[in-house]
Amino acid sequence: MARAGKLTAGGGGWKLRRARWGRERPATPRRGRWSQAEIARLKEFYGLKDERAIARELNRPIESVRRMAESLFPQAVRAGPWAAREVSELKKYVGGTTIEVLSRILSRSIEDLERKVEELRSRTSGGRWTQEEIAEFKRLYGTRTDQDLALIFERSVDAVKRLAARLCLAKDKAFLKKIVGPSASKMPRWDPGEVEKLVVLYPVAPNLEIAQRLNRSVKSVVSKAHNLGLKKEPDRLRQMGRENVSLRYRRGPALES
Repeated sequence: MARAGKLTAGGGGWKLRRARWGRERPATPRRGRWSQAEIARLKEFYGLKDERAIARELNRPIESVRRMAESLFPQAVRAGPWAAREVSELKKYVGGTTIEVLSRILSRSIEDLERKVEELRSRTSGGRWTQEEIAEFKRLYGTRTDQDLALIFERSVDAVKRLAARLCLAKDKAFLKKIVGPSASKMPRWDPGEVEKLVVLYPVAPNLEIAQRLNRSVKSVVSKAHNLGLKKEPDRLRQMGRENVSLRYRRGPALES
């Protein structure tokens, strides 16, 4: 029996947990009545993934996904002041979907959404980044522009760039190609000296430290280590576990903006 995926909260942000729909996907798309599990999954992913990706996940025709989405998110337009919950929902989706889809999800007119987005872009706050904000920032960074991240976290674009550099983050390749095109910049190839350093450092050092020393993104370090079959030593894994527990229960400011 198929088991629905869940959108779970963790580390101050939302994480999409992949559902297990069986080992083999049927050759032809599913048709007919939607199960409650499929409907729940569509609600969770709509606006966070494009329609084609959702159709592949559910093994449904894209037309079926669109029809179901239209029935789940009718275009009843809400007006008036924005509630805090609505603003949080807007930040959750902004930059990850089209304004038309966002209008359907939030039941707000496109004009109302555009005005609210402009208002949020004018808000900036200083101070330190909390652990919860950093966790969500790391999750979103690869698939959002710096301008959208500035809106989501109510920070300046410069603050976004500084934190990304400090954490050695990089945009996802597919995302860069989508917004920049085939000319999107690529990381330089690993030279033998860098590979030697990675082989020595990866088992015992934090990935962020390795990325800083090699002037690479954390994602690049992890990907190359995986390709080389490198593993963390047991002591390092235990230390990572303790660090994760510590971060989970730590609250309050973490890094200057």
